[in-house]
Amino acid sequence: MNIYATKISEVLVIEPKVFGDERGYFFESFNQRIFEEAVGYKVNFVQDNHSQSQQGVLRGLHYQLAPFSQGKLVRCVEGEVFDVAVDLRRSSATFGQWVGEYLSADNKKQLWIPEGFAHGFLAMSERVQFVYKTTNYYSPQHDRSILWNDKDINIDWPIADNLNISEKDKNGLNFSVAEIFD
Repeated sequence: MNIYATKISEVLVIEPKVFGDERGYFFESFNQRIFEEAVGYKVNFVQDNHSQSQQGVLRGLHYQLAPFSQGKLVRCVEGEVFDVAVDLRRSSATFGQWVGEYLSADNKKQLWIPEGFAHGFLAMSERVQFVYKTTNYYSPQHDRSILWNDKDINIDWPIADNLNISEKDKNGLNFSVAEIFD
C-alpha cells in the first residue's frame, strides 16, 4: 500500500497495490497493522456503513461530538465521488481548512478522516456505492451537520448546481456557530 498525507497531515490517502491480469484483479483493501503504523496509533473500527447515491447527491458535512466522535475510513466501490474532510479542531493549525480527494472504483483510493473532522461527499458518476468504517457507533444525539456551502470554509465543490441535498443537510449550521472540538 502507498499511504500519504494530504495538505492536512492527519488526513491520509491510502492507495492499494492492485494485482491484475486478464482474469480480473486482487488487492488488499485493509490491513490493520499497516494502517496503524501509518496513523501512528491503535484504531478500533466498530461499524461499517454503505450508502448508494445518484449523480449530484451531496451528503454532508457530517460529524459527531464526543464521546461519540468518529474516525472514518472511506472508499467508493462503484462510480466516483469527490470526498471532503474539514478540520473542526480549534487547537489545530489547520482549523477550518478542508481537503478534497476524488475516490473511485477505478482508482481504489481510500481516505482516512480522523476524529475531529466533518465529512461529506458529492456523487460524480451516475451511480455511486460508498462504504466506510467508523471508530464509534452512530449516535443521533451527538450527530451534527455543517452547511455544505458555508462561506467561511469555502469548499470548491466540482459541481455546485442542481445538487440533490437532504433537508437535514440543507439545514446544516454555519461553521461560525457550529459545535466543534477543542
